Amino acid sequence: MAQDEAPIDFDNLGFALNPTDIMYLATMDMGEEWTTGELKPYGHVSMSPAAGVLNYGQGLFEGMKAQRSETGDLVIFRPDRNAARMAMGAERLGMPPVPEAFFVNAIKTIVAASKRWVPPMGKGALYIRPCLWGSGGVLGVSPAPSYTFCIYCCPVGPYFKGGMSPIALMVADDYHRAAPGGQGGVKAIGNYAPCMVPALGAKKQGFQEVIYLDAVEHKYIEEVGAANFFCVKDGVVYTPTISVGTILPGITRMSIMQIAKDLGYEVREERVSIEFVLTADECLCTGTAAVIAPIGKIKHGDKEVEFCKGEVGAVTRKLYDTLLGIQTCKLPDAHNWVVKVPV
Repeated sequence: MAQDEAPIDFDNLGFALNPTDIMYLATMDMGEEWTTGELKPYGHVSMSPAAGVLNYGQGLFEGMKAQRSETGDLVIFRPDRNAARMAMGAERLGMPPVPEAFFVNAIKTIVAASKRWVPPMGKGALYIRPCLWGSGGVLGVSPAPSYTFCIYCCPVGPYFKGGMSPIALMVADDYHRAAPGGQGGVKAIGNYAPCMVPALGAKKQGFQEVIYLDAVEHKYIEEVGAANFFCVKDGVVYTPTISVGTILPGITRMSIMQIAKDLGYEVREERVSIEFVLTADECLCTGTAAVIAPIGKIKHGDKEVEFCKGEVGAVTRKLYDTLLGIQTCKLPDAHNWVVKVPV
C-alpha cells in the first residue's frame, strides 16, 4: 500500500465506525470566545466524570459528508445549514454556539487533512461527525463551565444494507420519539438512546426501522428512526411539518423539498396521518446517513401495506438521482449548495 493511501477497503464499505487517523478539537470556557482548534491524532478525549455531557446530556452532534466530485474535487454539502442547526441546538441546551465561519472552517480543515480517506466517487463518502459537549464538571443541574467542539470522520458506504433498496418499517405503538416543548427539534444526543430499544425490537421482527407517531394524538407521522419522512400521492410530495417542534429540520429534508419543487412537483409540508400514508403511492425517508431510502413496506398494527410492488418508486428515484447528481457535481448546482474544499 502506498504511503498516501488510507488503510481501508473502499470496495467493501458499510456504515460502521472506521475512524480516520485524525480529529479536530477546540475548547472554550463559558463567557469566552471560541478560539481556533487543532488537528490531533484520533483517540480518547479526556474530561471530568462530572462533565455536563456525561451527567445531564448537555451535548449535540451533526452529520455531514464529504465526497469526490466528478472532476475529483473534494466537496461538502450545505455546511452553513449544519452550522445553523448546531447553533440552534446549542441555544436550546444552554451551550455557547459555534459561529458559522468557525464551524465551516473547521470542517474544511479536517476534510482537507483526511483527503486520502475519502472514497472514490460512487464507492461511498467521508462521514463527518461534529460534536459539541459540555465537557466541564458540574454537580447541580446547570450549564457546564467549559465546552469542547470535536470533529471526527469515517469513510462509509450505505446506511442501510443493500443501498438503494426498499426498506420495511413498522409503526411504534408503545414508544414516542419526542413531545411538544421538548428537544425533538434539535440534534441533541439524548434523542437517540431511547430509540435503540424500539429499533432492536423492529429488527427482530424483520423490519429495518421504526416509524414514530406524535405523542399527543398518536396518529401523525413524525420521524423514521433518525430520518425524515416523505410520501407521494397523486403526484404531490408530502412531508410532516416541523412547526410543532418535535421533528428535526433535516438538511437533506429541506434539500429534497426544494429539488421536488424544482422538478415541478407540488410539495406540501403539513401534518401527515398514518392512515393517509397507508394510501400513498410512494414513501421514502431522508437523512445525511441514509441520503434517500425508499420504503417498500409499512406495518401498522395488523395492517401491512406494500408500496411500488417492493421496487423503487419513480419519484423517489428521480429525487435521489438529482440530489446525488448535485452533490457530486454531475448536475448544475442552481442553489450554490456544494462547497469545494481546498487541498
